[in-house]
Amino acid sequence: MLAVVVDTGLGNITSVHKAVETAAAALSTGIEVVRSADPDLVRRADRIVVPGQGGFRDCARAMSNGLGDAVLEQIRAGTPYLGICLGLQILFDESDEAPGERGFGVLKGRVERLRGGPDVKIPHIGWNQLELVDGGHAHLAAAGGAGTWFYFVHSYHAVAADPGTVVATSGYGENRICSAVAHDNVFATQFHPEKSQRAGLALLRSFLGHSSSTGTGAATG
Repeated sequence: MLAVVVDTGLGNITSVHKAVETAAAALSTGIEVVRSADPDLVRRADRIVVPGQGGFRDCARAMSNGLGDAVLEQIRAGTPYLGICLGLQILFDESDEAPGERGFGVLKGRVERLRGGPDVKIPHIGWNQLELVDGGHAHLAAAGGAGTWFYFVHSYHAVAADPGTVVATSGYGENRICSAVAHDNVFATQFHPEKSQRAGLALLRSFLGHSSSTGTGAATG
């Protein structure tokens, strides 16, 4: 099995690649993990991981070529997709962070800035707990389920037009953060599994090895 960590050139690609390699090594299924910006290699992948830490505009522009086309083709074909941070946000239509830039539109909605306050600093950096929505998701259950702590680094979060795509939230001041979304073969987290120690590695192992990663069908967008 080939798992491709899509290299958008943004932020934490190396740490994600190493975490996915560590998770793969713990499984006995012979998973090859590669980091690549090659659209042809993305099209051959059995699992796709799209990380990113930085700005929505940079991510959208990195995807506005053959690389983005290849990722979308794989999503529509039913290939399991894991998005991390910007890899979640780029699934939506647009972001307040970068007016005029378009996301994939696989999930309907927009990305909005978190609300700050006297005791609520933006960006939201640090550990926070998950609250599951409608039972959550198999990957979240494998990582520990409700109440599990994950590491966040972000100033924006997704506001989904379809609340049914949200499988976990977290509280931060007045904010109800969209912490994880899922739709068919697409699963994505606002938090960083690669920074979340044991829980994060358990989630990555579930994504790589879970027999139902493809869900009930392909996301169409």
